[in-house]
Amino acid sequence: MIAYVRDDELHTVGFSDGQTTQLTYGASESGKIHGLAEYIAQEEMERKMGFWWSPDSKHLAFTEVDSSEIPLYRIMHQGKSSVGPDAQEDHAYPFAGAANVKVRLGVVSSHGGEITWMDLLCGEPNSIHGDEEYLARVNWMHNSAIAVQVLNRTHSKLKLLKFDIASGKREVILEEEHDTWITLHDCFTPLDKGVNSKHPGGFIWASEKTGFRHLYLHDKNGVCLGPLTQGDWMIDQIAGVNESSGVIYFTGTLDGPLETNLYSTNLFPDWSLPLQVPKRLTHGTGRHSVILDHQLLRFIDVYDSIKSPPVILLCSLLDGSVIMPLYEQPLTVQPLKKFQQLSPEIVQIEGKDGTALYGTLYLPDEKKYGPPPYKTLVNVYGGPSVQLVSDSWISTVDMRAQFLRSKGILVWKMDNRGTARRGLQFEGQLKYNIGRVDAEDQLAGAEWLIKKGLAKPGHIGLYGWSYGGFLSAMCLARFPDTFSCAVSGAPVTAWDGYDTFYTEKYMGLPSEQRDAYRYGSIMHHVKNLRGRLLLIHGMIDENVHFRHTARLINSLMAEGKPYDILLFPDERHMPRRLGDRIYMEERIWDFVERNL
Repeated sequence: MIAYVRDDELHTVGFSDGQTTQLTYGASESGKIHGLAEYIAQEEMERKMGFWWSPDSKHLAFTEVDSSEIPLYRIMHQGKSSVGPDAQEDHAYPFAGAANVKVRLGVVSSHGGEITWMDLLCGEPNSIHGDEEYLARVNWMHNSAIAVQVLNRTHSKLKLLKFDIASGKREVILEEEHDTWITLHDCFTPLDKGVNSKHPGGFIWASEKTGFRHLYLHDKNGVCLGPLTQGDWMIDQIAGVNESSGVIYFTGTLDGPLETNLYSTNLFPDWSLPLQVPKRLTHGTGRHSVILDHQLLRFIDVYDSIKSPPVILLCSLLDGSVIMPLYEQPLTVQPLKKFQQLSPEIVQIEGKDGTALYGTLYLPDEKKYGPPPYKTLVNVYGGPSVQLVSDSWISTVDMRAQFLRSKGILVWKMDNRGTARRGLQFEGQLKYNIGRVDAEDQLAGAEWLIKKGLAKPGHIGLYGWSYGGFLSAMCLARFPDTFSCAVSGAPVTAWDGYDTFYTEKYMGLPSEQRDAYRYGSIMHHVKNLRGRLLLIHGMIDENVHFRHTARLINSLMAEGKPYDILLFPDERHMPRRLGDRIYMEERIWDFVERNL
């Protein structure tokens, strides 16, 4: 059978007979949707699904989403020749501080019939479980129970609930709290056999309670039996679990935050002894993306680094040895040979508070442009859950950075405090501080370039998109003595205009953190702006609405500040059409050439 959603209802269709069965009813009459993940789940929680097959394919769990209490935000297609319904779209977009959708979870037979509703209603503050704001994860367990992760509105408390699918009754098997925030993950893994006859079943869990995400073994009742990993590094994800041999495989940053490697360790350790150091199974510095076979004997390793384009290897899970190469692009191919020679340099600098920060340098050809200092552009993102600087081929083939370098411009990228894969203390410094520590670290990076004689004072600009668009404009406004121009793409200019989940995780509620919201708005700093600013935005952007740029323009005009603008009437959060991308890159270069 295949399950799908049509007209807001969940259906199945048989492979052999092609017979369709509608499993849910009443959505269109009630303004609800069955089986589709809501906007916030897809955009911010990395939960793309709204229904889940049971392991035996006899049942489906599904969400019912009620967005009736969220005012619709209308986006007009100003570039269309037509008017009316086909030139507009309405979105149930939950703005920071406002209501979220209500979500409940049902279970139904794959052949249809009565629905059993779980004892769960997320997004209803007046319910008996009013702190359960977000339905974050749904997993089937081996005994046909359902495990559900729910998160409170402030992201400070997560519950792992187990539901009986026959009755819908709930049991809390784990609760986790943290003053900074809790970041969702996909490491929950139910076990079949468990530790031994005394501890059958159970599950693997990941937590940042030590400051770094590590793996823990729990029994079936949720009691933590002990850690599986530890140290000042973090787990990325679980790659596989072999209960029979008592081994767990995972990727992480044990060998440094700029790399990703595959490791194995004991699934059932003796906690009376020190934990063993995980065994590394991938070879060579850089980034490894892995897929394990079902027999847990071999794995596919897609590997790349700053110096090496992607290669695909078949390797042994026993020791990581290469069984055979599956794909390898020879570096004698002229474009690859050229890019290998143009690989950027990764450096480590010290922030003003002593924190180690990583940066990537794209230096112009000294034979062509002479020795430094050079005009400089800082490529910024700077937001949480993203890492810009890594030992990866994507850094080498950054076309914009390489083009700018070919024109004699030094390009600099740096991951400030608040970015990913450095632990909760590093990332958590953004809490209530958006627009402060992130911008101040970018300033420290620019000052380091000047001190090293690499960047030419008075000729340092920035460019970035989304959070990076926000940060590029914020740095230009806050530090006019250092930055002379900025390209700001699809910027969040005021955080009260962005969504609940993302914004409130890092900024709190607007009603409770007024100072943080005020300082984190670019409009608060416009009066200090002296450099040139290019704003770029798609006018049908459903993520960061064009409204953000429009509000900033009003502020710029009120302060008498000049600006440049590039609009794309038929593009969303990022221009996708080839012609639009080419046009955008040409306009960006024209702006940089005139103003840097």
